[in-house]
Amino acid sequence: MLTDLMQTPLTPDEAKQYSPLTLAFLGDSVYEVMVREALLREANRPARELHTQAVAHVRAAYQAGAVSRISEMLTETEADILRRGRNASGISVPKHATPADYRKATGFECLFGFLYLCGMTERLRELFAVIWQESTQNHEISE
Repeated sequence: MLTDLMQTPLTPDEAKQYSPLTLAFLGDSVYEVMVREALLREANRPARELHTQAVAHVRAAYQAGAVSRISEMLTETEADILRRGRNASGISVPKHATPADYRKATGFECLFGFLYLCGMTERLRELFAVIWQESTQNHEISE
């Protein structure tokens, strides 16, 4: 996984020094790699199908829903990081997302970036497992 590529983890205080949008920048890619790996491990499918499924999992509306699935599991620090990302200024919302969903998704990505920088890969896996399990149980992803 990504941990093999990581440099020395930061302390939470060090990671909090980054802006929420900077953490979201990193968290977006961390989450997308986790989604791609999960899809690949489910079945050997054509790349086009993998891409379609990955896009469905990383869109703002899906990530906003993921926030509600994990919100009760978050520590106070994690909830604060998510809130900082959600409330960040300077977010420009793309046409395909609602402002509320996009803000929640930015908070979600901020949290994933923070956890990754802090080397909290087990926590990332734990949160991701809940999101992934509920999405596959509910079959909420459509092509």
